[in-house]
Formats: sequence, structure tokens, C-alpha cells
Amino acid sequence: MGFLTVIQQMGVIAVLVAIGVFVGKRGIVDNMSSKSISTIVVDICNPALMLTSVLGGSITADHTELLIASAVAVIFYAVLVLIGFVLPAILKVETDKRRFYNMMCVYTNVGFIGIPVAHAVLPPDGMLCVLVCNVMYSLLFYTHGVAVLSGNKQKISPLKILSPGTIAAVLSILIVWFHLSLPDAVNETISYVGNATVFLSMMLLGVSIARSGLLDGIKSLRLWLFILIRMVALPALLAVILKALNLDPVITAGMCLMAAMPVGNLPLIQAEKTGEDTTILSHAIAVTTAVSIITITVFMVVLS
Repeated sequence: MGFLTVIQQMGVIAVLVAIGVFVGKRGIVDNMSSKSISTIVVDICNPALMLTSVLGGSITADHTELLIASAVAVIFYAVLVLIGFVLPAILKVETDKRRFYNMMCVYTNVGFIGIPVAHAVLPPDGMLCVLVCNVMYSLLFYTHGVAVLSGNKQKISPLKILSPGTIAAVLSILIVWFHLSLPDAVNETISYVGNATVFLSMMLLGVSIARSGLLDGIKSLRLWLFILIRMVALPALLAVILKALNLDPVITAGMCLMAAMPVGNLPLIQAEKTGEDTTILSHAIAVTTAVSIITITVFMVVLS
């Protein structure tokens, strides 16, 4: 995809986010409706968009490329888990707050934001990276993530791994691997549902920014250092390594896009359930999400 196309697509996404900021500031979308729409996006639209990406037959990657994408994702998340323990110490985060920065490092928004953005700016084969990263995210969060966030006090629930998004990602990988197809009526239905994802998710992103403590988060020097290391330096280093290995440029772009995603909201939701102070997480989500519109555009232009 050419750099002009990337800029155009990211410009469209920025406009959709701005619409969300507008409706959020006006109170058109309140907290209750925002939660309801979020559930629809996460549990229905996003899974449908993943399936739509592979059902059209536009993905031409073979088994080897799928295995390579999976291997890169596994290694990448293993490195993230390690960095999640090291980076808070480098940033000199207070000991009792380090688990939050650990979560921020490992669990970025590869689903709610990653899926629609990847669908907009990546070639079809790039969705393979999105699929395997979403599977890795779910496998890790409900095991490693829950354990770290609770200080090993909360029991791990393997059943929570089986979310609609994880199931759809696994099904999508199986469809690509076995070259499966569904009846046209089913494909069209899934496509209609999936096509609603980009607008709804970007609008909700804007609503979230409008209501968050964006200005308070901007004042945090530590958060800006985190952004520089996790959202700029790490994706750039990943791009250099993958290019040096002569991997498919589409896989390289897909993995770098996933690496450049902003902080995800699942750790915040989990922390709220246990009555934790989520100020650090909410500020990080707001600031990294706003900054990601710029950083993702730059990365995709450079890699195009």
C-alpha cells in the first residue's frame, strides 16, 4: 500500500475519531450507551470483521507464511512479557505501581483498535498478524495478565480465554489454513456486520478521549518516556530486525502495526473489578491512543 493511501486512510480514521470526540463532548453518547456499543463492537462486530477479512478469498498467504507470522507473534509476546518486568524498573516506577506499567507494556489495543485500523491500512495478508496477535493476547491476558495485575492473588479462569474475539481469530486462522468457504448468504451477513466495526470503534475511541483525563496524562514525563520506548523505539527496532531477516514486507508491516498500538483497556476493566486505583491506566490509555494516530501513520508511511 502506497504512502499516500496510508495517509488518506489514517486521515479518514482521524476524522472518525473526531466525530467521536464531538458526540462525546455533546453528550450524544453517554456512559451507558458507550458501554453497550463497546460490547457490540468487541463481541460481535470485531469478530465479524476478522472473519470477513479471510472469507473473501483475498488472503493468498500459504501455510509457511502463516506459520512464520505465528512464530513471530509468539516470540514478540515472549519479549513483551520480559520487557514488562524490566521497563517499569528502568522508568523508576514505584514498586506498588509497576504491575500497571507491566500491563501497559504487554497488553496494547490489538483488538478494538488494531483490527479496524489493520483492515483499513494493510493488504489482506497483513490480517494474519492481527489474527495471531489477538489469539496470543487472549491466551496471555487471562493467565499471565490476571496473575500479574492481582499480585498472584486472583485465580486464573481458562474459560475466559474463550471470548468471541479469540474464537473468531482461531476460526479465521483455520479458514485460511484449510481454505474453507461458507455459503454466500452467510458471507454477506458477516460482511455487513463487520463493516460497521471501523466507524463504531473509532467513534467510541473519540468518545473515550473526550471523557478521559487527557490533559492530566500529558503532564506525566514518565508516560512520555514510556511512549518513546514502547510505542516508538520498540516498533522501530522490530522493523529493523524483521527486515534484516528478509521476512515478507506484509508480515513486517503487520507486526510493526500491532507493536505500535496504544495501551489497551482490558487491564483497566480488570483492575476496576477488583477496586484498584486506575488513574495510571486511564491516563495512559487516553494519551497513548491520541499519540498513536500520529505514530501509526508515520510507521505505516515508512514501511509502505
